[in-house]
Amino acid sequence: MEKMNLSKHISGQFNAELDDIRNRVLAMGGLVERQLEQALDALASLDTELAQQVIEGDHKVNGMEVAIDEECTRIIAKRQPAASDLRLILAISKTITDLERIGDACVRIAKAAVEKRANSQQPLLVSIENMGRHATRMLHSTLDALARMDADQAFELHKQDAKLDKEYEGIIRQLMTHMMEDPRSIPGVLDVLWAARAVERVGDRCKNICEYVIYYVKGKDVRHISYEEMEKEL
Repeated sequence: MEKMNLSKHISGQFNAELDDIRNRVLAMGGLVERQLEQALDALASLDTELAQQVIEGDHKVNGMEVAIDEECTRIIAKRQPAASDLRLILAISKTITDLERIGDACVRIAKAAVEKRANSQQPLLVSIENMGRHATRMLHSTLDALARMDADQAFELHKQDAKLDKEYEGIIRQLMTHMMEDPRSIPGVLDVLWAARAVERVGDRCKNICEYVIYYVKGKDVRHISYEEMEKEL
């Protein structure tokens, strides 16, 4: 009887630890989402003070990544999880890396708002703002799919990255045309280009997180396969 109670106690502790890292990764996701929204707001209004807040706030994102990663390592070493529990920990460990990369993208966007050269390219920033709002919605929905571990929603979101890529390609064409018409604008346009690239990378990171959700739920690694193959796996 004592062994049974001890087993239940250990199992209860383990479940609490898993719930804790799930909550922490979602909290990290919420912070990154706010960082992205503020970075885009700063870029749209060229608000250098808000941009600086985003840049300075990146250390919180980095700190959360390190803390959660350490906890994942500790759980693996102590609990030696198997099956779905191990997949959950691996999915979280990979997710926090991509969330940290999104945080870096937010900093890149914010830096464009404080660059004096980018200020003269404000008309070009409108396209980035529209693309950025699309990326923000995608991130929000990705975090929702992660919270509910919804593989079907993750699959649909995974396909949305192609639309973001097309928006990015359109912006690149627009920027190239602008530089050819006015070579003096090249330094400022390059600042805008880097910001656009950062927004595009947010979509790539969301796509990765969707793959981790599918991996956890279905036990299938769907990286580097076609949508047709992915649909069969689901």
